[in-house]
Amino acid sequence: MKIRTIINATCAALVFSMAGAVYAHDSEAETVTKNFEAAIPNIPGKSLIAVEVEYAPGAASPSHTHAKSAFIYAYVISGAIESKVNDGGTRIYRAGESWSEPPGATHSISRNASKTEPAKLLAVFVLDTNDKALTTPIK
Repeated sequence: MKIRTIINATCAALVFSMAGAVYAHDSEAETVTKNFEAAIPNIPGKSLIAVEVEYAPGAASPSHTHAKSAFIYAYVISGAIESKVNDGGTRIYRAGESWSEPPGATHSISRNASKTEPAKLLAVFVLDTNDKALTTPIK
């Protein structure tokens, strides 16, 4: 077997293992899948992590915060997402729309705006490399 084939197979296995489901709050309601993770080479101590969040019709995330260092960019891939960050207003974002969340933000509302159609968003985190918990529910 050629070394190039071995390297390609190893890289493919790594990519597929990273693309597996990270966790599901409710197996039928919300699924979070890691899409990408890498240290940022020209910013020591910082990483970029991207996750896809899929909501079943009518599903919601519990109120939560993100890693204290995390700046987040969220992009709606499909459907419509209702969101409220900090003291901002509640807004519905549709496919193709986006928003950002500053470090230390409270995300009190994050849910599928539709009771009949699924919704999906991409959340991109820029955060300290040693921050491991991306999301912490508010009790």
